[in-house]
Amino acid sequence: MTTAPTPVPTPAAVDTNGGGGTPGTATPATPAAPTAIRRRRGGRAWLGALPLLVFFAIGFGLPAVAIAIGAFTTSSDAPGGGGHFTMANLSDSLQGAYLTALLGSVKLSALTALIGTAIGLPLAQAVATSRFKFVRETVLAGSGVLANFGGVPLAFMFVATLGNAGEVTTSLGLKDYGWSLYTFNGLAVVYLYFLIPLMILTITPALEGLRVQWREAAYNNGATVFQYWRHVALPVLLPSLLGGYVLLFGASFAAYATAEAMVGSSIPLISMQIGDALSGNVLVGQGNLALALGLDMIVVACLVMAIYLPLQRRSAKWLSS
Repeated sequence: MTTAPTPVPTPAAVDTNGGGGTPGTATPATPAAPTAIRRRRGGRAWLGALPLLVFFAIGFGLPAVAIAIGAFTTSSDAPGGGGHFTMANLSDSLQGAYLTALLGSVKLSALTALIGTAIGLPLAQAVATSRFKFVRETVLAGSGVLANFGGVPLAFMFVATLGNAGEVTTSLGLKDYGWSLYTFNGLAVVYLYFLIPLMILTITPALEGLRVQWREAAYNNGATVFQYWRHVALPVLLPSLLGGYVLLFGASFAAYATAEAMVGSSIPLISMQIGDALSGNVLVGQGNLALALGLDMIVVACLVMAIYLPLQRRSAKWLSS
């Protein structure tokens, strides 16, 4: 007596759509299935950044659009009424006292960023090579606090110490040497108070990325300390140094409260001119001039970021290789 062979069930086909498949019809799994799953997960990954995108659109996008529209339209107190297209606001913002203020801000920012970079680099090197972890952590924590210390409290601290009747000024007789806090040089000294710690925070990770083997190889080949820094360390650190300089330039360029509380309008700065325009200290019909000045600052800031971001990516590529 013979019996019919029992059919062997085959695995059901993998249904990527969530179905149970068709019994008895095996379908080989395709290599594209995991790829499709990854693509679906990647397509939903941007949802995690949605709150940040919404915040960016509300906090930066909408004000930027309002500034751009206001800079190219007449203000409500203009003789012909508000809302009409005009280039007068932008033209006025680039001549006369406003151009002087813009150039003054660029000069002050470029000088303080250069000095901050020159002083911050050796200090950061001392921190990065310190054998005492406590000192390193203390300096970095203190730099984080000082880099964010500004505004009226910073101005008051310098007035009390280095002002005309400040403790340090009277004790050392600095006025006899021509010192005055309420000048361009005095304001530069105040800005360096938070720019140098900012440079230490910026350049320390790049210094820690320098390989010890590079220094040992240079010394084994007879190079001096100067030659090692001239031909090895500085070329590697150059993108980070330039990126840090640009970052310091932007921080100094946007500073307002400290200069307003300390020197007012005695030193021409673009941020002071914007403050005066927003407070109504402009001619009739030029209410939107402050928006044009703000647009000039946004253009300068975009140019700064256009330089900073490629330099930062290049530095990260060098140090991670």
